[in-house]
Amino acid sequence: MAKIDYIDFQTRTQPLAYLITFRCYGTWLHGEERGSVDRRHYHRYGTPDMPANKNILTDERLSLKRQPVSLTKLQSTRVEAAIKEVCSKRKYLLYALSVRTNHVHAVVSSTHPPESVMGSFKSYATRNLREAKLISQDVKPWSRHGSTKYLWTEEQLRRAIEYVQFGQGAAPFR
Repeated sequence: MAKIDYIDFQTRTQPLAYLITFRCYGTWLHGEERGSVDRRHYHRYGTPDMPANKNILTDERLSLKRQPVSLTKLQSTRVEAAIKEVCSKRKYLLYALSVRTNHVHAVVSSTHPPESVMGSFKSYATRNLREAKLISQDVKPWSRHGSTKYLWTEEQLRRAIEYVQFGQGAAPFR
């Protein structure tokens, strides 16, 4: 009989944090060269992204209900402030935050589900932008849903923070 090595099983029931990413409306469409995922065929862990497809990309562009949203420096600053406000009010621990022209990355610790955290980020940011009159009342600046990666280990947390802080290239406005 072969000897079985000890395996250090993860006993944690709550992740250390989440890497939350959400995009501005219309800035990353199915069929683009950089790849994408969808809810039906290309959304399984470890499977390749949806390949580039000009016909799908054309259809996606034609189906946009409004112009894509790209954040200005002032809008970016307001989004950042709104996310920090959510974290302060709800006692979330914000490890890293990067607000880009077309997407937002946040590494955050919370006992709430990541979808709820992301929803709060989006709604606070939208309200903040509207109150500052930086977007009109009818603009919905965010794409539907986003990415919510669970960070279970210290190494995953460290790598996510590093990615958000240093893996995005030069800051777009600074």
